[in-house]
Amino acid sequence: MRDAVIVDAVRTPIGKGKPGGALHEVHPVELLAGTIRQLIARTGVDPAQVDDVIGGTVSQVGEQSFNTTRWAALSAGLPESVPATTVDRQCGSSQQAVHFAAQGVISGAYDIVIAGGVESMSRVPMGSAVLPGTDPFGPGIAERYPDGLIPQGISAELIAAKWGLSRAELDDFAATSHQRAAQAWADGRFNSQIVPVTTPNGLVERDESVRPGTSADVLAGLRPAFADDAMSRRFPQIDWSVTAGNSSPINDGAAALLIMSGERAEQLGLRPLARLHSFAVVGDDPLMMLTAVIPATEKVLRRSGLTLADIDLFEVNEAFSSVVLAWQRETGADLAKVNVNGGAIALGHPLGASGARIMGTLVNALHQRGARYGLQTMCEAGGLANATILEAL
Repeated sequence: MRDAVIVDAVRTPIGKGKPGGALHEVHPVELLAGTIRQLIARTGVDPAQVDDVIGGTVSQVGEQSFNTTRWAALSAGLPESVPATTVDRQCGSSQQAVHFAAQGVISGAYDIVIAGGVESMSRVPMGSAVLPGTDPFGPGIAERYPDGLIPQGISAELIAAKWGLSRAELDDFAATSHQRAAQAWADGRFNSQIVPVTTPNGLVERDESVRPGTSADVLAGLRPAFADDAMSRRFPQIDWSVTAGNSSPINDGAAALLIMSGERAEQLGLRPLARLHSFAVVGDDPLMMLTAVIPATEKVLRRSGLTLADIDLFEVNEAFSSVVLAWQRETGADLAKVNVNGGAIALGHPLGASGARIMGTLVNALHQRGARYGLQTMCEAGGLANATILEAL
């Protein structure tokens, strides 16, 4: 049976997703192009041999419209003969891009694929794809959910309430994310995967959202971010403990991975970093929205034939502290093995890029720690989640 392996993984530094952010002056096509270009340069792969480029982007409007990945591939210098497509599975878009790429390789449809993603939230704000006065859901959804859908922040609050997560727990987890990310940078653990970005204001080489001095005490002073009287009446169990500090920030960035069959890697003299072992994608309650990481983890473990105890490292996207802590309560995973180099609360969450960013972080962490198996999962708007198991090689 054919396999799919990761040969290389790179990412840009992650900038704050606002005017004045480190990457704000760079067009999103160029952010993604830089990672694609670097993959080709680092591996020496003939770009004409790439069968497809699959990229994730969430807000596919404005500068991120008309198949962003195609233009990034061309800007990176790939031949016009190399196709590309852009997918949207919300926050898991580039993890889904990796799934599609690997599944194509395993099936024999591809030999070499680039998978990645990009989001410039400073230039294309979150939610901007929904035109004013339009309804993206339609009447059937209004009938099925007559009380109305809710924003992610309210879902994060419902999760905290359901699993009895205190404000102190949420803040402590967030502070730990910053501490781990700051230490990872201090130890040079991200250096091998970073593609510096040239901007009009100079070279950007480090993530901008990491705050080494953040503590739980500092975070405790922040106000709830989503408090709303109408939601309080609808959901009286909420005690409003989710803040900007224990949520992921808004960011700009891009990431990409080179994926091919193990046979092709051997032919090219390339040493794979990891094998894409197992995949899963699930749906869950769109009101709780962010809990699908729990059944996704169960499903990917079942498909892999592994148990939780076999997994050495976990990457669970830190959309909100409550998501990861609820996942841990249900799975029993050791938090010491989760997001060991920090997560999205500290590093940032450029939506369409995050899945590929996290996978690159996981691949590197497995090698840095001499570990074998890693599991990645991400919550996604609409009550979805992807899960992937990697085996270090």
